Amino acid sequence: MAAPTVKKCNATSAEGKAAAAAAAKMHRRSRSGCFTCRLRRKKCEEGKPSCKACRHLGLRCDYKRPMWWSNGEQRRQQKEVIKNVIKQTQVSKKVPTPHQHGTSTPPSLCHSVPSAPTSADIYSDSMPHTRAPSVDSPFSDFTHITPDGYFQIPPPPQHLMSHSQYPMFSPYEVDIKTERSVFVNDVQTRRDSTISTFSTFQPPPQANGMPAFPADSWIQQEYHENLHETFPEEPVDFDFFEFPHGQMTPTHETIVEVEECDKYLLSHFLDKVIKLIFPILDANQHGSTRSDVVLPALESNKPYLHCCLSVAATHMKATEGLVGEQIDNDIVRHRYSAISELCEALGQDVNHSQILEATLGMIFFQCSVGRPDDALPDIPWHQHFQAATSLIHKLELPKTAVELSASGVFHPSFNMTLASWIDILGATIMGRAPTFADTYRELNLNRGSAGLGELMGCDDQIMFLISEIACLDLQKSEGLDDVMLCKYVEILAAEIGQTEGMGGAVSSCISTTGALRPKQLRTNVTAIFRVAARIYLCTLVPGYEPNSPSMRHLVAQFCDFMSFIPEGGEGFDRSLAWPLLIAGASATADTPYRAMFSDRCAKLGDAADFGSFGRIRELLHDTWSMHDAAAANGDATRVHWRDIMRQKQWDFLLI
Repeated sequence: MAAPTVKKCNATSAEGKAAAAAAAKMHRRSRSGCFTCRLRRKKCEEGKPSCKACRHLGLRCDYKRPMWWSNGEQRRQQKEVIKNVIKQTQVSKKVPTPHQHGTSTPPSLCHSVPSAPTSADIYSDSMPHTRAPSVDSPFSDFTHITPDGYFQIPPPPQHLMSHSQYPMFSPYEVDIKTERSVFVNDVQTRRDSTISTFSTFQPPPQANGMPAFPADSWIQQEYHENLHETFPEEPVDFDFFEFPHGQMTPTHETIVEVEECDKYLLSHFLDKVIKLIFPILDANQHGSTRSDVVLPALESNKPYLHCCLSVAATHMKATEGLVGEQIDNDIVRHRYSAISELCEALGQDVNHSQILEATLGMIFFQCSVGRPDDALPDIPWHQHFQAATSLIHKLELPKTAVELSASGVFHPSFNMTLASWIDILGATIMGRAPTFADTYRELNLNRGSAGLGELMGCDDQIMFLISEIACLDLQKSEGLDDVMLCKYVEILAAEIGQTEGMGGAVSSCISTTGALRPKQLRTNVTAIFRVAARIYLCTLVPGYEPNSPSMRHLVAQFCDFMSFIPEGGEGFDRSLAWPLLIAGASATADTPYRAMFSDRCAKLGDAADFGSFGRIRELLHDTWSMHDAAAANGDATRVHWRDIMRQKQWDFLLI
């Protein structure tokens, strides 16, 4: 990739100049590159089987976590070894030699971490159809980048430690991995692995000509691991989604045009914000958010670029405590620019996919940034979604999704997948039926996939059932008979029960080597959304009582499942804002939920105060305060969290 092309403009203040200067010195780490480049804190172009930097420096390129990574002392030793090799190559470039020997590194015996496919089940067609107008069928690192010239220099000569007394080839290492598996009734219950590293390195002879250590020239290091895994993860499908800009080639250079006074915002977005947007997708696709979703759109989609710069300014204001006209002006200026560009494109009636991409970004990216008390002017998310709905109709994305499902091809449109996530959960926030409820119902009956599990971690069947519950919620508010309401609740509860155990049991999603297991993470996230869907369904039952044994059991089960989700700044709590809200609103003071939630907020630190997570935190606090005060006075009346949002004049999308 190439560095972003920059257009110059006059900075409006000394703060802007200082921020831009600081941004020019930025350095971005690779989070999906090889461990050698990560140790060197250098950009990795992620070539396989070894990256370009490691090939040119003659270093071993490991994409699987090496043994030295988890040991501080071994990491320091490895860094010294790398420094010595680089120093030697620099000296070699200055001192020409008549005869050169090249070194080669054996390929790594590592395996990539795979992801999981979706599963589906067929549910009955006896759900009530929404009365709302549903859709009728047919329905990586961008960077400052490591200078290309560095990698274009031919590999410098590397001199071997040679001794006239002992002519030999370059020292090398060989990894030998031995595995033993135990099966019970054809199910793998245990796997023992032994990795032995053999090295031919010998130190120089001593002055008296004697070898420095006994004659055996092989050095063996063994690493033992005991794994209790049923089967290995499945391969990653990097071409799962269909993007509006198509797939980028590995050699494509990203050029983002941005004005000088906005360069610091682009740097902040790529460094700090991008990892907050689609953490589940990154876990499933190993850095796909940056390389497949964001960078190509930043390069070719002006409204999308302005949206991202506005979001970056909002995040800086929330996390760095910036105040003043400069940061507020940046937020509003780019919001206005994004909307102006969208209106112009809509008027020309062209580039519908790119307009939809930018519109969905303006809706969803705001869920990752900003504090609840941010009072800057903005258009409500559901008004943006009305425009997105019109574009989805023009592109016939629902019809295409159903046709792909019927043909057995599961490569959904990324725009339709993100729109579906917003549509289903946004409907529960607004108390209405999802716009594309009939599409989800048809996909569910056809065992189809909208890609929701791959993008957000919750399997499609659960999300489709949440869509049905939202339809039932609307019908209840419109006066559905209690008998019919209870009948539909019973049907939906049975269908939720049929999804139990389909993706496996809830367990730790961290392997014994400390790596994240994406398939297990998805199983755990799905289980949490399943319990939240049950709680949401129970709140619709006439005479709903949060102190009932069944509700207390569901809340306790929710808390148990949350213990299997990685927590803290690098965890996935921010991806669970909706289920945390649904379960928390039904959690009484004597349930374990409040202690669990408080503990996870503390481990998130300042990140617990912004984005959708920060908003549901404040909303739950207000809800609990009102319920506890009423209970202290002997009043069993409960206030719905939607009513509290209306009192606070909140118009947030809490997902």
